[in-house]
Amino acid sequence: MRDIVIVKGGGDIATGITNRLHQSHFSAVILELDKPTVVRRTVAFAQAVIQNSPITVEGVTAKVVTLDEVHEVLSSGQIPVLLASEPFLVKKVIDTLKPVAVVDAIIAKRNIGTQITDAPIVIGVGPGFIAGLDVHAVVETNRGHNLGRVIYQGAASDNTGIPGNVGGFTIERLIKSKNAGKFIGCREIGDRITAGEVVGYIDDVPVKVAINGILRGLLQTGLTVKSGMKLGDIDPRCRREHCFTISDKARAISGGVLEALLHSMGNNGAYTVSNLPMDCSGYKSNYFNGG
Repeated sequence: MRDIVIVKGGGDIATGITNRLHQSHFSAVILELDKPTVVRRTVAFAQAVIQNSPITVEGVTAKVVTLDEVHEVLSSGQIPVLLASEPFLVKKVIDTLKPVAVVDAIIAKRNIGTQITDAPIVIGVGPGFIAGLDVHAVVETNRGHNLGRVIYQGAASDNTGIPGNVGGFTIERLIKSKNAGKFIGCREIGDRITAGEVVGYIDDVPVKVAINGILRGLLQTGLTVKSGMKLGDIDPRCRREHCFTISDKARAISGGVLEALLHSMGNNGAYTVSNLPMDCSGYKSNYFNGG
């Protein structure tokens, strides 16, 4: 069995990471909530949970399984998705699978439970992690010059609350709820949308978009949402095919994760889980300070 890497999260960024790890001959396993709130569902392995059936993204298929089925599914060339909504379930998976690495790609903009002792290699994606303290490495997620950069001491850029500029738009690209309630969508991902158009309802309140473009992401119908929650996003570049392939941002970040993993394993990945030091403090000393 190839080295197992556990990826926490099944959203579009986590899917880009998992896809790249899979293509690089790591055995990637996803941990996801039982009610995911991803919006880019067409390129998110979390959709396997939402639709209760396998989903394929760029030729790689993921399916929801039990812990006992993980090795069988990995052997078939697919990505296992495990439901782990509670911390004790995450710990059980880690203790059972003994991964070479844990990648926190939840993109919560804060650390909600990942520890440097979770695995020989622990990688945090985005803000909320400090390399050398709660993870071994951090990968920058902020669009711009440093997107995908690996940080071995310190943290990623702070969360500004403003998404990166795409096609001349930032915050206008996002679709957010103005009230709490049950979301019902009335348009599909990939649809061309005009500013002011309704894409769904929260209870009886219409949800409208601010700009013209392609509906690149939209929350699953039927979920209960909070006020201010992200419901979807518009891509002003109007390239429909972008809705069904891994994004440029996810590819850059996934490259950073792979770099951090290989750097940490030493000699371009020559070390395997059997000869990696298991003491994380010693591991950091040897592999992150010039060892």
